[in-house]
Amino acid sequence: MEETESWQKKNIIKLRDYKVPTTVEDPEGDNYRDQIEPWLTALFQSEHLSLLTGAGISTAVHYLATGVAGAGMEGMKISVFKDQIAKVALESAKKSGRGEPNIEDEIRTINELIRGIEIYNSTINDFELDLDLDALKMELDKGILKFADAVLEAERNITSGSNEEASEYLMNFLLSFASRIATRERLNLFTINYDRILEYGAELAGLHLIDRFVGTISPIFRSSRLNIDLHYNPPGIRGEPRYLEGVVNYTKLHGSLDWASQDDIIKRFALPYGAVSVSKYNTDGGSLMIYPNSSKDRETSEYPYVELFRDFASSIIRPNSTVVVYGYSFGDDHINRVLSDMLTIPSTHLVIISFDDTGDRIKRFYSKVKRPAQITLLIGNHFGDLKKLVDNYLPKPAIDKTTYKMADLLRARGINVGQHQKESGDE
Repeated sequence: MEETESWQKKNIIKLRDYKVPTTVEDPEGDNYRDQIEPWLTALFQSEHLSLLTGAGISTAVHYLATGVAGAGMEGMKISVFKDQIAKVALESAKKSGRGEPNIEDEIRTINELIRGIEIYNSTINDFELDLDLDALKMELDKGILKFADAVLEAERNITSGSNEEASEYLMNFLLSFASRIATRERLNLFTINYDRILEYGAELAGLHLIDRFVGTISPIFRSSRLNIDLHYNPPGIRGEPRYLEGVVNYTKLHGSLDWASQDDIIKRFALPYGAVSVSKYNTDGGSLMIYPNSSKDRETSEYPYVELFRDFASSIIRPNSTVVVYGYSFGDDHINRVLSDMLTIPSTHLVIISFDDTGDRIKRFYSKVKRPAQITLLIGNHFGDLKKLVDNYLPKPAIDKTTYKMADLLRARGINVGQHQKESGDE
């Protein structure tokens, strides 16, 4: 593949060798399952396994449920300092490779502008500037609430329809990663999404999510991360607890719709999945902790995100670590830096699965890190399709020994396991 060729609107595949990424013209006509599924199965058995998801997972599930994409990242309506905000937000978007600014660029710009005006006006005390500042803060809060309610609407759409296919594929997607033998380290699940689509899928699959929040009525975010895990005692055996299966370490890197900050404490409030409005349940009036949040306090703006990214870096930058990325467009430099640092360890591996490569950001990342042997690529509307991915390429969620014994028996008899599955209809 030529370096100048774009990866946009193409199906790109690159597996375990040093070959350059290859364009697949007709993935439906070729059987790539025999190549991809065993390779991913082997990678999923790495000593440390992590899954990083972006907006693509929410979009995929919403599309399966409704036939349309979910909540977007459109900008807010701003009346004061409109031109200045638009200019700086555009510069921020271009720097990250997104091209057009989204609501995150605007929120970040507005927060910086608010802080600058407060510093400037602390000495001159301009009354008109104070009025503009108050109006800007009000519009920012309204814009964040409107965006949060749009995300809640997308959650509601997934559960309100009669089509249960979306929920089933989401559940099987998560089980493919979380179904690890209990003696191995737990799956580390990271997301940059504000919605609760992964929590919803984990609940359907019966997975136990462990995060930094402690408490039952109103869980509080704790800076200390103890190595909490779940065990059980087998019947008739004393003093030999076993690890419980289906336990996942969960981190929301950019916060969540049901996190709020008040009096320097981060709490998770009770917000039903797909609720009509977030303000109805955030009764304490705390600042929503979705990055970049609207809080004007610098320390609050950095906390708890610095703690969450410390967890992210410490979990993946280790020998024998595999990170699978699904639905993330590589538009956040602070995440890309951590992934680049991980690849400096020769025994690590990065699997990138994406529906497309808008702006060729994945291609630029791949070329920049210069670690082709440590990167697997599955890009395009075929490989990134959630339904086709689960049906054909992801390892089946089987952690029982019976499945492996059957496969060994079939191989010993000279029977192709994949062909046996096709003939029996177990695909």
